[in-house]
Order: sequence, then structure tokens, then C-alpha cells
Amino acid sequence: MTQVNMQQVKELRDRTSAGLNDCRGALVEAGGDMEKAVEIILKKGLAKSAKRAGAVASEGQVAAKISSDGTSAIIVEVNIQTDFAARNDDFKVFVENIVKLAESAPAEADLSTLPYPAGGGTVEEVRQALVGKLGENITVRRWAKLTAKDGLVTSYVHMGGKIGNILAVKLGDVTKAKSPSVVKFVEDTAMQIAAMAPLFLSTSEVPADEKAKQSEIYEAQLVEEGKPEKARPKIIEGKLAKWMKEICLLEQQSVLDTEKTIQQLLDATAAEVGTSIELVRFVRFERGEGLVDKKKSEDFAAEVMKMTQN
Repeated sequence: MTQVNMQQVKELRDRTSAGLNDCRGALVEAGGDMEKAVEIILKKGLAKSAKRAGAVASEGQVAAKISSDGTSAIIVEVNIQTDFAARNDDFKVFVENIVKLAESAPAEADLSTLPYPAGGGTVEEVRQALVGKLGENITVRRWAKLTAKDGLVTSYVHMGGKIGNILAVKLGDVTKAKSPSVVKFVEDTAMQIAAMAPLFLSTSEVPADEKAKQSEIYEAQLVEEGKPEKARPKIIEGKLAKWMKEICLLEQQSVLDTEKTIQQLLDATAAEVGTSIELVRFVRFERGEGLVDKKKSEDFAAEVMKMTQN
């Protein structure tokens, strides 16, 4: 029988909100494989949905910046342990310099190995010195750059750096990039990305294995609910279509105009300005996304202690 530890149980519980015993049983059944255990929980109907990663924990800042010519944008996430330290001026200056460095760095570059813009060695060397000064761990966690030579880019940062995204857009006629209607549509779409957290641009981008896995989950849930076998394919088809609308940006209902999808707003804007508009790519960061939440860890530990005392 596979042995599982409480940390594994905790992670599964954070991701699914299922009961401790259900999580432990799913992990044993899955042979300790976390992703399989998540599927087992979903298929048994013990959770209607699951987070793609563990609970949010880290503080810090997500920052974004658009180039002066408006054709490229960068986004970075720099983490620190506490919100109090994130407000420290030295940390803020460090984030500003990481943004400055990312602007000039080649896409996909490892920022930690590059010279720190304000001097003092590499980013990693300056980071280590700042960790020693502030007494908290700091990580330059991730960054991305988007370029749109035949269009424009935009960025949006929400809640003081908790959520941020950048978006690249291609236009048939680049001279329309500064059109008020185009600018409004692009900026509103960036807000949509922040608010609704899409995973893909369109349904065509969703991998076949992702759709197959989701169908299996719906099938197992319907079995648990006792739905007749003949009725399941139609129900699954409907559930899958609804899921696709939730995770694909162009299929989502606009948060600003709930009567229309983002695709419909795109089409209307393109017709109005007289040129084609294509959303090329977006990158969305949520601060601490996928990291273990200290408070939840403490709550989990307290819950385990309570169980052992019963």
C-alpha cells in the first residue's frame, strides 16, 4: 500500500477543498501521484473544481511596463515573504530595477544572471545582499515579454500589483493603433484578462488531451450522480462547451458588456475602424500563484491536531 504524508494530503486539500480522509484515500489510490489524485477527487464528485496549483502564499509585486514606442511590453513577478516587507523602499527599488532590466533583456533570458542596472554585481548577488538586509527571502520568480510590430501592446496591473497582464494585438492597418475605439477595446480586454483569468485565447488552442481529461471528469461525476448512461454524452457535451467558454478569452462574456463576448466586441471594433484585429497572445501573472499559503498551512496543521485529539 502506498504511503502518503500529511504534506501531500494538505496540498491535495488546498487544491480541491475535499475532506482530509477523502484526500488521503485518493492519494493512496493514485499511488502518490498528485495529478491523478486530483482527477480521482473530481471524478468521485468530492469537488466540482480544482485549482491548477496550490494556494497563494507569497507577497511581493507583479509589475508591467510598455515600451516607449508601444510595440513591446514586459511583466515581472518579484516575491518576498510578508506584505510589510513588500512595502519597504529598498524592495520597491529592487522591483523597479528588475523591470528596467527586463525591458532591455532578450526574451527568455535568465534575469538572475544579468548585471543589476544600478550596479553591485549580478541580479542574484544584489538579491542575496537584500535578503541579508531585510531578513526575508526574495525571489525574482518569473517574467515575460511580448512584441507586436504590426499592432500594439497594452498592460494592466490590478490591486497594487497582485494581478497583472500584458496583451499583444495585431492590426491589419497599423495606422489605426491609436484609434480611440481600438485603444478602448484593447484596454478593456486587458481588464477582462485580469478579472476572469482565461487560460487560452480561443477554443482552437485548448489541447485535445485537456478536453478529453475534462470529459472523463464530467463522465465520472455523472456516474456518481446516477445519471442514465444514454443521457450522459449530451450532458457532457453541454458541460464541455460551458467550460470552454469559461477558460477561453474570446469566448468569455465581457465583464463590461455582459450581453456580448470578447469575440463579438472584437468584431464590432474591427468593423467600426475598418481593419482586422487579432489578439496574438497574453500573459497573466497573479502574485504568489501556485505557492503554499503559510496561513493555510497553519490552519491545516491545527485541523490535523484536532483530528488526532478526537
